[in-house]
Amino acid sequence: MTNVPSLMPLAAVLAAAVGVVTIVASRRSPNVREGFTVLSAVSALGIVASMVPGVLNGTTYVTDLGTFVPGVRFVLRADPLGMIFALLASLLWLITSFYSIGYMRGLDEHAQTRYFAAFAGSVSAALGVAFASNLIVLYVFYELLTVATYPLVTHDETDEARKAGRKYLAYTFGGGVAALAGTALVFGMTGTVEFTAGGIAALANADPVVARAAFALLVAGFGVKAALMPVHSWLPDAMVAPTPVSGLLHAVAVVKSGVFGIARVILDVYGPDTVGSLGVGLPLAAVAAFTIVVASIIALRQDNLKRRLAYSTVSQLSYIVLGLALLSPAALVGGLLHIPAHAFMKLTLFFCAGAIHVETHTDDISDMAGIGRRMPLTMIAFTVASLGMAGLPLVAGFVSKWYLLIGSIQAEQTVFVFVLLASGLLNIGYFWPVIYQAFFQTPEDSDAKPLIEFPIGGVRAVADGGSKDSVAEGEQYAVDRNPSDHIAVTDGESDHVDAADGESDHDHDHHHGGAPAGGWEHRRLGTESTWFMMAPITIAAAGAIVLGVVPQTAVFLALVQRVVADVTGVVF
Repeated sequence: MTNVPSLMPLAAVLAAAVGVVTIVASRRSPNVREGFTVLSAVSALGIVASMVPGVLNGTTYVTDLGTFVPGVRFVLRADPLGMIFALLASLLWLITSFYSIGYMRGLDEHAQTRYFAAFAGSVSAALGVAFASNLIVLYVFYELLTVATYPLVTHDETDEARKAGRKYLAYTFGGGVAALAGTALVFGMTGTVEFTAGGIAALANADPVVARAAFALLVAGFGVKAALMPVHSWLPDAMVAPTPVSGLLHAVAVVKSGVFGIARVILDVYGPDTVGSLGVGLPLAAVAAFTIVVASIIALRQDNLKRRLAYSTVSQLSYIVLGLALLSPAALVGGLLHIPAHAFMKLTLFFCAGAIHVETHTDDISDMAGIGRRMPLTMIAFTVASLGMAGLPLVAGFVSKWYLLIGSIQAEQTVFVFVLLASGLLNIGYFWPVIYQAFFQTPEDSDAKPLIEFPIGGVRAVADGGSKDSVAEGEQYAVDRNPSDHIAVTDGESDHVDAADGESDHDHDHHHGGAPAGGWEHRRLGTESTWFMMAPITIAAAGAIVLGVVPQTAVFLALVQRVVADVTGVVF
């Protein structure tokens, strides 16, 4: 690798940060404000994308801002591993920006300027995480990401949202403290916290007890945002946020910063050889496997669509951790490739859930019988992403999970092969009912299929025909309970927003939950919502297919293979 002094890593971070200022400054003009949002996203993506060819050819772009703390310099560095996260965050921010415009206007949301500004700040922090050259710089941006995303989690300003926000801060700041403690131990043992492909050499000769303790602290700290059990519960509760924020939390910035931090620790701080010699890889793999299975089982009992997707995320993130912990070259490829694969698939799923909510105010799977008539393109995209999450061919999830299966065999840990196969079946178990409800049932003949009916899952009152009001607060309606619907309609007429502000009329079904009287209206493909929402859904789903069919052409696999080659010497 050749280090080349460059301002581009800093420019990418600043492109998003400057967006915060311009968004706030244009708060009185929604069209201008959102224009700055898109411009910032395009600028950040353009800067990041311009570095990809050089990084693939062995160039590392470095911005050195001088000494930060004694013995540590504040350096931003665009290397192959950082580029995976940076390219993903900047690309999906652009897609999500258009979706956010449609979502926020469709619900006539309050505090839209704060929302778009916090979004830009979050992506700026995520890019800082991606380009951090050492554990201290990573820690700074990791904590800034927590601060920037807090206003998004609490956007609804309800008691429930504030409670979720407090829990989010408690968990993530607690994780930050653990990561900082681990960083201090590493510095004490080696005198450096710089990321080095294959790990810091001095750690191989350090006191193994202290080295294991530092590893445990670092993984636990980053594992909070990676939603490893038992420090995962903040994530489902954070679904009280608007759906685009859920996409940010689950697909792009926050949770990916957690698994990215674990990747840095395993690949560039300790290195696979040292992790193996210390014997800390297998216990981490066991935690990941436990999370994969248990979170999938919990997902089976969730009737609220976003909450089911939340537990799916908890499970899927541990695929990445499992691949990293197994240490074999193929497993490393599978784990790292699942970062973008999961991002495209899960963003598609959350986009679909948001479109359903905006257009029909329906959030529960048990209310979605026949909704494929009303939201055909949305549910087709949902189906595509669901197939990928289950690991079926031609979608991104298949490629990453194939590498994970091969990697498990390479590592001579065949037990994890069965874990991965069982997880695929569980994925089908909690995604198929949504698809079945949407396309193969009607409101008149629907039943309790979205909920499993034995004690592990439990049968809720809603599935038996009971009243939704009888369900305990925080169970069925932990998210999107009339969350931000600031449109009060009492006369049965359609919502209308002045087109002069760049917003369009929406023919919403004015009810909360399920088909209106007379059943779902039949819509043609692509006419179920505005193009602000349908285009991002289509693009995200197409991205998942591209990663499944031609992953090498899509750049991410090439970057992943470069990372693994630099760390292990194995060329794919």
